[in-house]
Amino acid sequence: MSDLKYDIIIIGAGVSGCAVARELSRYDLKICVLDKESDVCEGTSKANSGIVHAGHDAKPDTLKAKLNVQGNLMMEEMAKKLDFPFRRNGSLVVCQNEEELSKLEELKERGKENGVEGLRILTREEALELEPALADSVYAALYAPTGGIVCPFLMNIAYAENAAINGVKFQFGTCVQDIQRCNQVSGFEVITNQGTLYSKYVINAAGVYADEIHNMVSEKKLHITPRRGEYCLLDKNAGTLVSHTIFQVPGEMGKGVLVTPTIHGNLMIGPTADDVPDKEDNATTRAGLDKVLNDSAKSVKGIPTRQVITSFAGLRAHEDGGDFQIEELTDVPGFIDVAGIESPGLTSAPAIGVYVCDLVKKMMEDTDRQINPGDSGNLRSFEVADKQKSSGRLQEKENFIEMRKGIVHFAELSLEEQKELIQKDPAYGQVICRCETVTEGEILDAIRRPLGARTLDGVKRRVRAGMGRCQGGFCTPRIMEILSRECGIPLEEICKNNPDSRIIVGTNKDRL
Repeated sequence: MSDLKYDIIIIGAGVSGCAVARELSRYDLKICVLDKESDVCEGTSKANSGIVHAGHDAKPDTLKAKLNVQGNLMMEEMAKKLDFPFRRNGSLVVCQNEEELSKLEELKERGKENGVEGLRILTREEALELEPALADSVYAALYAPTGGIVCPFLMNIAYAENAAINGVKFQFGTCVQDIQRCNQVSGFEVITNQGTLYSKYVINAAGVYADEIHNMVSEKKLHITPRRGEYCLLDKNAGTLVSHTIFQVPGEMGKGVLVTPTIHGNLMIGPTADDVPDKEDNATTRAGLDKVLNDSAKSVKGIPTRQVITSFAGLRAHEDGGDFQIEELTDVPGFIDVAGIESPGLTSAPAIGVYVCDLVKKMMEDTDRQINPGDSGNLRSFEVADKQKSSGRLQEKENFIEMRKGIVHFAELSLEEQKELIQKDPAYGQVICRCETVTEGEILDAIRRPLGARTLDGVKRRVRAGMGRCQGGFCTPRIMEILSRECGIPLEEICKNNPDSRIIVGTNKDRL
């Protein structure tokens, strides 16, 4: 029973859930993160622009505005502590005519009110000095020097690994089917396809499914619309076309189609913004990709569309009110929503982690609260309460590990460093993915480290094997062999991501 009983259960292993888990892992708590997928970063967090927004778009006095600016300010420090790539490359919002100039002025004033520093309006000539490839139709631009780019996969994985090292349990392939109040004690029964778990507190960070989790427990219903965004990723040959992130004047559905370098040297264009009914509908469409190609040309000229190496789509969790929903539910004490986390959710994640951690600390330190008149026991009846009663405060771990070292990327090392690494471990001398120069040593590290990869996508997101020009055409069989050998999984059971995505479906002899 004790193995099924937790102080806190977090539903969702995206970047928000993992950031919350990492912050809470500072304290003497028993924490479990549940996710229905086979790995971290399989939902909303896996398919986005990788942009660190400056903070001039969100309306003042909203959680989006507050946490966007705070998250932006925290990003550099967190990237150093958790060893994920981040670069403050700055951004431009371009307008097409004099009429749209007033919208740039509005964004500038909004940004100043939100606390964004360094904003200024550039004339076309000034903007061209920064970005010579701007389209001929560009009239002016809002410059935000604090904008940046990050790798969303590695950031999500970094938070998760650091949480795991500090004692957080991750349970994948676990779909929450229902949540109920415990009968005899305070807290919750979390009923899943893997059995029932028990927790004093529940944190709902389930992305596009956060409304369904919320509505299991609350009479005050939440509604989230999956908003699909389609992207095109171009080869690294096109990666230097622009150095800043180029936005268009935002509309009702979002910030429009952008053009940006990625942290790994590619060029990315997108996304679209289409509301869809299916929370698993992340397919690309001909109409959507055409829009990406056509609209991006309004910002930047000469985009080499023949250099597109892949396209993909992601789903943003758009809540009807348009703001982040981060709060303890008034009708369900002990249950915290982290819902509606759409753009700028990635930027805000470091601040979301701290914000939710503070909410939990406040709840746990409030010794006088009752669950509700109909429940027996108060919120401090679980084990954690007994550990903290003497002080009335959560106990910080003396051995909390704040720093995390990521995977060494062979291609980024100097020639001397590469030789030295190969001498220590010959596996680094075996190049598996030629497009991205990923070695067997890196893949082994990706598999063997905390929350190690068990799928092709898991390897890809950790070391970029299969993300290059051939998109895994040459390296996939080799990666499958390594996964099979290291994990003790038969080749025919190796999956792209979830258990329904096996690569091998039979043998040639089966077809004879």
